Amino acid sequence: MGMTEIRDAIVNGKTVLGIEFGSTRIKAVLVGEDNTPIAAGNHEWENRYENNIWTYSLEDIWNGLQDSYQEMAKDVQAKYGVTLTKVGALGISAMMHGYMAFNKEGELMVPFRTWRNTITEEASVKLTKLFDFNIPQRWSVAHLYQAILNKEEHVKDIDFLTTLEGYVHWKLTGRKVLGIGEAAGMMPVDAATRQYSSRMVKAFDELVAPEGFSWKILDILPEILVAGENAGCLTEEGARLLDTTGQLQAGIPVCPPEGDAGTGMVATNSVAKRTGNVSAGTSVFAMVVLEKELAKVHPEIDMVMTPDGSAVAMVHCNNCTSDLNAWIDLFEEFTQAFGMKVDKNDLFGTLYRKALEGDPDCGGLLAYNYFSGEHITGFEEGRPLFVRNPESNFNLANFMRVHLFTALGALKTGLDILLKEENVQIDKMLGHGGLFKTKEVGQKLLAAAVNAPVSVMETAGEGGAWGIALLASYMMTKKDGESLAQFLDNRVFAGNAGVKIDPDPRDVEGFNKFVERYTKGLPIEKAAVENLI
Repeated sequence: MGMTEIRDAIVNGKTVLGIEFGSTRIKAVLVGEDNTPIAAGNHEWENRYENNIWTYSLEDIWNGLQDSYQEMAKDVQAKYGVTLTKVGALGISAMMHGYMAFNKEGELMVPFRTWRNTITEEASVKLTKLFDFNIPQRWSVAHLYQAILNKEEHVKDIDFLTTLEGYVHWKLTGRKVLGIGEAAGMMPVDAATRQYSSRMVKAFDELVAPEGFSWKILDILPEILVAGENAGCLTEEGARLLDTTGQLQAGIPVCPPEGDAGTGMVATNSVAKRTGNVSAGTSVFAMVVLEKELAKVHPEIDMVMTPDGSAVAMVHCNNCTSDLNAWIDLFEEFTQAFGMKVDKNDLFGTLYRKALEGDPDCGGLLAYNYFSGEHITGFEEGRPLFVRNPESNFNLANFMRVHLFTALGALKTGLDILLKEENVQIDKMLGHGGLFKTKEVGQKLLAAAVNAPVSVMETAGEGGAWGIALLASYMMTKKDGESLAQFLDNRVFAGNAGVKIDPDPRDVEGFNKFVERYTKGLPIEKAAVENLI
């Protein structure tokens, strides 16, 4: 699209807005009629660890939303010389799952408990056994049952239970709904009915019946919608919440809110069967759209859904780039101490590329990136850790390489179950998220970790904000009978398969050696958790 066409689309409300609440950044992306980004705004934020809970405050949420929107609106004004007053559709996405419980007055009764908390092990184990279905610790139903087990006073007064994007969508539209991909991470969903599993709903209600609550589980969960359905419109109050300047008009259609797992699949064109993607940012997760059910329940594998309701096997790890980012910040501080001004993106790129010069197995170095617990390796808490032997080959290249390797260490465990034990077939694997912003580096190392080709598209860095914008565009423009996969293939990606990198056998062997060291060294991490307070 040319400048004139873009300006006309903005003035005539033919653009689409996507906003995603990531773990460290809230991003607003405006896309044009051809579904390519034309403006963006960002707001940096960080979770807090308060009273043994990883959380964000409501003030954090709304200040961040408003700031990211204003930055995007300013970008529109600067680039195209027009004021943004309307869009054709919009969508809200956020980090998956967690726990936000509200009473009848609409008040949040306990601080938002994010996906990052690993405090629901007892509930997770008991529900997995009850349902014969893996219930991860971050899922909303696990948080709810753990609160019941803990005899928390607020539980009896719950009127609505939702996730972060479900909460924001509710306040913007008045609708208590959720996209099916994210809903499947609140309570298991039946692929045939596209509703919460009646068998598991009944089992849960019977389990908690002795508590005498006034509600049953379906009373407090959001309504499920699938991609393409209308999830309400921006109200006058919602428009003021989003745009504090008062320029954005109400009445804008809003698509079903989805988690970053679902929007990541959309942003990488990975919603068709036998496709997979890896999203690597603060957390890392792999999604594979299945042809058939898995042979058995695996505690390392979560069963979720695409935004249009296909079964997905998911490997989710709590930790990925947080420790890497901390080291980059340290190197930035070093350059500043010498009076140098180095662009942060250049610093990331230079140090990431340095990792490709390292020994295939990182020269004997070992690191754990556990800012928080990691369920796949059995940790409820984490301690970022770097260790080496006196004879290890300690240099900058190996130092960066080991921190990139460990960002993918826990992920490999779950993927090996899918690929080796369950013989799941994947025609293509795509990477997206912050780890892949530096050309080739993250992609090359992920290919080594999974021993399979990995593709990255030019849009990989756009992430979930673009993904939810595409879902809003699909809702607004879909043709009769057009599936989400067809919409993405034909009208967004148009045959663009991205740049593919095949695994280097030396890197594969090196990663396997690193994983052996990683597994043997887990008692070191355990000792750090027990003794480093």
